[in-house]
Amino acid sequence: MHRSVIDTISKCYLDSYSFKIVRRTNPFRTTHQILVQDYCGSEARPPSSIGVIRKLYSWNSRRAKDQKPHRQMGLACSSSAEKPLGDLPGKMDYSCISDDEWKKRLTKSQYDITRKKGTERAYTGEYWNTKITGIYHCVCCDTPLFDSNTKFDSGTGWPSYYDPIGNNVKSKVDFSIILMPRQEVLCATCDAHLGHVFDDGPPPTGKRYCINSASLKLRP
Repeated sequence: MHRSVIDTISKCYLDSYSFKIVRRTNPFRTTHQILVQDYCGSEARPPSSIGVIRKLYSWNSRRAKDQKPHRQMGLACSSSAEKPLGDLPGKMDYSCISDDEWKKRLTKSQYDITRKKGTERAYTGEYWNTKITGIYHCVCCDTPLFDSNTKFDSGTGWPSYYDPIGNNVKSKVDFSIILMPRQEVLCATCDAHLGHVFDDGPPPTGKRYCINSASLKLRP
């Protein structure tokens, strides 16, 4: 076996994990012994230089297949990473957004209603009498909330719907009026106040989601 060939090959694997382990467990073994015994096996007759090269190439190919791709610092993303606003509703954590940031994103009426639970005056909202076909999204996080096919004229002066889209809307008891508790309607993604829901709507649900126009954004 040509010693120069062995030395050249060994330099290519000095940084390999396996080589460091072998060297650390038995520091008295020479580079030649490590390459011949560990990568070529225990053979009575030392292998040829070509044999060593073939063994090392085969071992390195298998090692490369078993390794997982490295992730660059700063570019790795976890399974809980969020998409930007509006790309995938429901994937972003809106609880960390401050009031000051909401004020920058929303108009005064939008902020007062969605973040401070205000109510617009009847017959003054943008969508109370709109007949345009489309999807009504949350003005804060762009989550689709209501389909125009479920919109009906309730005669109340607010846009009303008998059914929300999926589970994108949630409700909870509202005790702001002590003698008349109501069911508050919220965006399930960002907790924006939308309005209230009542049990006097049309079939098939019998519900009336009475919503503030300022909390919605219609996409025709």
